[in-house]
Amino acid sequence: MQRNFTDQLGRIVSVNYPPKRIVSLVPSQTELLFELGMDKEIVGLTKFCIHPIEKFAQCVKVGGTKKLNIELIRGLAPDLIIGNKEENQQNDIEELMQEFPVWMSDINDLEASMDMIAKIGTLVDREPEAAYLNHLINAGFTDLQTLAAQYGINKTAAYLIWKEPYLFAGKNTFIDHLLTVNGLINVIRQSRYPESTLSELALLKPDLIFLSSEPYPFKQQHLDEIQKLFPQSKVILVDGEMFSWYGSRLVKAVQYFFQFQKKISVI
Repeated sequence: MQRNFTDQLGRIVSVNYPPKRIVSLVPSQTELLFELGMDKEIVGLTKFCIHPIEKFAQCVKVGGTKKLNIELIRGLAPDLIIGNKEENQQNDIEELMQEFPVWMSDINDLEASMDMIAKIGTLVDREPEAAYLNHLINAGFTDLQTLAAQYGINKTAAYLIWKEPYLFAGKNTFIDHLLTVNGLINVIRQSRYPESTLSELALLKPDLIFLSSEPYPFKQQHLDEIQKLFPQSKVILVDGEMFSWYGSRLVKAVQYFFQFQKKISVI
């Protein structure tokens, strides 16, 4: 039967419910769908939807999040496509919307993330499973905020996501929100993902500089290079999935951030 659902862009999406052929265009949401038990329903995903790896290997890859293979998606004849405003290209999404039901998320904080999880749970007939995930996420991150206050972290930080040019996580991003949850103050005041230089960053004098494992795969050699330029700051490699995957990965992220807070509280 046809049912109408409202996505996070406020659009009404009419879906043949429950959906049986789903194409997921965002890694964190793909992982969520598998966590909700949608193994048989997922017929297509992107080449970056690598978790869980054994299920990734069994599915059709429809390109990258920014460069979708529209013809391949058409061939899969999905009855639902799930994407994200930030991670997917607007022209790709608009083309797909002409032919298929496309449900879009728009996430900048934990509240929006849990709203997405609940809405997708309803969309794919997995409401109890989604509610349980949200219970774990809410309880875990509430404890993390309390712990950050107890540690008195209150440090300034910069979070790098790309090299050549250097791109930073700024305001109005999920990464910035998680920095705040963990007691940190983002020195990058611009919105979204501004480009800057290390010379400009030096003027901001961050206590901590985080090098993310994704989308650019920062390694120890990059840490060593930047640490030499910032002797007054502490440069740390961090797991980009924990900071930016806003689906079921947040359950695992709670334990990661417990250890993360212990580490930075003594710096």
